[in-house]
Amino acid sequence: MEIPQSNFASSLAALHDMDSLSRDSILMLLPAAVYTTDTSGIITFYNKAAAELWGREPQIGKDEWCGSWKLYWPDGTHMEHDECPMAVTLREKQEVRGAEAIAERPDGSRVTFMPFPVLLRDSAGEVVGALNMLLDVSDRNKEEESSQRLAAIVESSDDAIISKDLTGTIRSWNKGAERIFGYEAEEMIGRSITVLIPFDRANEEPSIVDRIRKGERIDHYETVRLRKDGSRIHVSLTVSPVKNSSGRVIGASKIARDITEKKENEDRILMLMREVNHRVKNQYAVILSMIRETSNRTGDTAEFEQRVRERIMALARSHDLLVHAEWRGATVSDLIMAQVRPFGTEDSITMSGPLIVLQPNAVQYLGIAFHELATNSAKYGVFSAERGNITVDWHVGEEGQSFYLAWTESGGPPVKLGRKQGFGKTVLERVTPLSLGGEGILGTSSNRIVWTVRAPMENIAATII
Repeated sequence: MEIPQSNFASSLAALHDMDSLSRDSILMLLPAAVYTTDTSGIITFYNKAAAELWGREPQIGKDEWCGSWKLYWPDGTHMEHDECPMAVTLREKQEVRGAEAIAERPDGSRVTFMPFPVLLRDSAGEVVGALNMLLDVSDRNKEEESSQRLAAIVESSDDAIISKDLTGTIRSWNKGAERIFGYEAEEMIGRSITVLIPFDRANEEPSIVDRIRKGERIDHYETVRLRKDGSRIHVSLTVSPVKNSSGRVIGASKIARDITEKKENEDRILMLMREVNHRVKNQYAVILSMIRETSNRTGDTAEFEQRVRERIMALARSHDLLVHAEWRGATVSDLIMAQVRPFGTEDSITMSGPLIVLQPNAVQYLGIAFHELATNSAKYGVFSAERGNITVDWHVGEEGQSFYLAWTESGGPPVKLGRKQGFGKTVLERVTPLSLGGEGILGTSSNRIVWTVRAPMENIAATII
């Protein structure tokens, strides 16, 4: 609080000219804490407001300088009573201004106050004592501390915190706003908030301002805004009205959180869910086909159940590869090993070819074919004995348009393929090649099995590394 010193001194002089009874009666009624001392600093009078500020009633004619139980400097260190502003004023005959001190009451509570000591003089100009008025500035200091704390929070926030008036003119711009939008505070303060709004969303600002004028708060409004470099970012806005002391809305505070990564993740998850949904439907179709074909070629219930279980597990292994790769695909070698591992060791198989990441559809249908080949080898071929080997070679045609793969099993037991037209043979010669838009050939000799498949690369590869 600013006290006009000339008026204050004149008022005190007028009080001093009164008789002591009238003067004390007036001072006692004042809402501000007031007390007087003689020239030696002995308290000669205090009013009710002073006793309330101190939390005690000092002894008239005994207590010196100040009625506070304990005194402290603003930094919290102890202050002796003869160091207080009233003591300095009387000792140096010079009024102290702008000082602050902290009074501790007997109950332990503390109050920050600002003293205004004034020397009292007689008609001859001689100092006869002093009067001190103490203003409680605790609330003001708390507000200042709160404001400083809030300012520090605003400046350190990762979110953009912006204030603007009702015309949309930016009044404040924190570090978070600089980081998110790319503009320095000096570039934006005084400019219109519409600088950040894309042309196709220009109607949003008038709508927001209309709601703010009504005192409404806007929570977590997701929209798009522009960075300094022209790029678009997704943001979540929270906009609150700013009111003056009379309660009238004079502007708005806006918190903008960059949710670009969140939106990208949501879009990615949605895309993956669509892919999963599509693949699961394909899996259902393949499973139904397997059940039907296996049923047509198997008369024994136990054998039927085992074959169906094995083939569904083969699909599951391919599915696992896709899930781990977030449905981007799987390499040829990883797919082969995933289907071979349950039946044989890696020592029995040799692979060679470029590193190709297969499309999800190719993973599913080539996976079925590798499973049927591995199953047959485990029953009748290399995986059932300790001799022979399996070689899988694949390459891309000269113009990069076609994919070729050959599975060759040789040196093992005499070739045996089970049923003449079993489900496995159907998969290798028809299901897998046709699903890939290509062709497959299964050839056998006395101790050799060769399965070759050719298909367009556009139906095979997600990427070639």
